[in-house]
Amino acid sequence: MPRLLGVEIPGDKRIEASLPYIYGIGPSWAKKILEQANINGNVRAKDLSVEQINQIIQAITANNLLIEGDLRRDIQSNLKRLQAINSYRGIRHRRGLPVRGQRTGTNARTRKGPRKTVGVQRAKDKK
Repeated sequence: MPRLLGVEIPGDKRIEASLPYIYGIGPSWAKKILEQANINGNVRAKDLSVEQINQIIQAITANNLLIEGDLRRDIQSNLKRLQAINSYRGIRHRRGLPVRGQRTGTNARTRKGPRKTVGVQRAKDKK
């Protein structure tokens, strides 16, 4: 398994399909990076030479892409900023509710978690 920028990518897959295993690189960026590095996207990742791997790394750094830890840190800081200024989006993030205007009366189970059934409590005096 080749390592690119501290991330193990699958060696048996085509390089075009294994580059998106790096957090922050999707399919379209993978194609652009390979075009800039002049590498065929159908080559298996394990068959890449050290020179080709260096070309891919140079193409990623030339595009100023935030990847892996830097991107995760940037996203977390954005969320903390929204929460600190008490924006609507920040409050929704804090409460674990949908952020982008989805309905919550029904559905939204992915964000809210599994249903919590509320039972009726009987008074001890009554009988």
